[in-house]
Amino acid sequence: MTTNVFWLLVISYWLHLLATVVWLGGLAMMQLVAWPALRRGTLTSNHWLALQRRFMPWANGSLLVLLITGFVQMTNDPNYNGFMVLDSLWAGAILVKHLAFVGMVIIGGYVQWSLYPAISRVELLVKNRPALAAAEEAKLNKKELRLLKLNLLCAVLILFFTAVATAT
Repeated sequence: MTTNVFWLLVISYWLHLLATVVWLGGLAMMQLVAWPALRRGTLTSNHWLALQRRFMPWANGSLLVLLITGFVQMTNDPNYNGFMVLDSLWAGAILVKHLAFVGMVIIGGYVQWSLYPAISRVELLVKNRPALAAAEEAKLNKKELRLLKLNLLCAVLILFFTAVATAT
C-alpha cells in the first residue's frame, strides 16, 4: 500500500466515523430523547419541528459523507471482489448493510419531502379547522413515530452488519 492510499484510507475512516457519530447520535437523540419529551409535553410541537429541520441538513450531509467514504473503504478492502460478487460472509454483510442504508435514504427522503410538508400544512389548518387539524396531526404523528423507529432499526442493522464484516 502506498503512502497516499494509506492516508486516503485514514482520512476516509476518520470522516466515516465522524459522520456516523453525527448521524446515529442525531437519530438516537430524536428517537430516544426528543420524541418522548414531545409526548410528555415537555417539548412543544414547534420546538420539535425546529429540531427536526435543524438536524436534517446534518443527517443529509452525514449520509453523503458515509456514502463517499464507505465507497473508498470498500473498494480498498481485500475482501472486495467486485460489484455484486457475493462470495463470502463479508460480501453478504456488506450487501445487507447497503440495503439498510438505501432504506434509510428512502425513509429520510420521504420524511423530508412528504411528511414534514404535510405537518406544515396541518399547522396552517389549526386556526380554521382545529378538529380536522387535530385528527390529521395524530395520524401524521403516528406515521412519523413508525418511520423514526424504522430508521433507527435500519441504523442498528447497519452497525450490526458492519461488525459482522469487520470481524470476517
